[in-house]
Amino acid sequence: MSQHNALPEGLWPVMITPFTSSYQLDLGGLEKITRYYIDGGSNGLFANCLSSEMFQLTDDERILLTQKVLEFSAGQVPVVATGTFTRDQSKNADFIKRIYDTGVQAVILITSMLVEPDENEAILKSRLEYLMQQTGDIPLGVYECPVPYKRLLSPDLMKWMADSGRFVYHKDTSCHSGAIDRKAKAIAGSAFGFYNADTTTALDSLDSGGRGISPISGNFYIEPYTYLLKAYKEDGRTEALNRLHAVLTAMDRITHSFYPYSAKLFLQRRGMKIEAVTRIPHETLSNVDHLRLHALSDSLQLLSELYGFPLLRF
Repeated sequence: MSQHNALPEGLWPVMITPFTSSYQLDLGGLEKITRYYIDGGSNGLFANCLSSEMFQLTDDERILLTQKVLEFSAGQVPVVATGTFTRDQSKNADFIKRIYDTGVQAVILITSMLVEPDENEAILKSRLEYLMQQTGDIPLGVYECPVPYKRLLSPDLMKWMADSGRFVYHKDTSCHSGAIDRKAKAIAGSAFGFYNADTTTALDSLDSGGRGISPISGNFYIEPYTYLLKAYKEDGRTEALNRLHAVLTAMDRITHSFYPYSAKLFLQRRGMKIEAVTRIPHETLSNVDHLRLHALSDSLQLLSELYGFPLLRF
């Protein structure tokens, strides 16, 4: 039984994909975004994920996107990427090997791509076993992606995965402090790292032993999350940190609207030279929606001044 090394703790952004005005991959923009994550203090990158519009990409685009992220990050931080896009597990196994050959640290399995909604966890376990058998010693991760539907894992299954030695990354979308605590404790002491997607329960997950966070709001403003993790590591859950977390929780409600288009628009307004273009259809922002994004920008500036962390300039 293999035992892979744990991934770094901390902030693991779920990367967005820039497109040109003609909806092609914007590799120049991807380099800018990769630098944004790294310069902002990321400890790892999750490429080719839901925020990357992975279901709107071809297999060749998924590979190219991942290769370029690895090229632009130049070994400064580890990179993981998704490898399951079909119900055909044989094809999934083949693509896992293909994307691992790009040089990623681990390949991520989407839980809801492995079983239908009405199939039980025993079937999910058998599919995991099949993929493990078909992919040699490749380090793996799992993501409770909400598309095509959200399939959460039980603490018992996660313990089994941790004991296998093959799993190093779990992106959790439970959004429930009690469930997070049980799952994080089930894999405590293993290389199977628990990374929480949810801002609202971020501090609770760290209290429970989670290794880090992967919030979508990091695609708007990475700086306060880097500050939050550093402050937590140094001093624990102080009252000042609780107040910062409360504001980030309120701000997080805005970032989920029109996402990922809103993230690209927000970065563009911050000065990053990318197009606010997505392959995912979205409604037109109303005047109120634009005002909320302006308020989000003002809130970010206020947090920077209150807590003393600098904002990146583009």
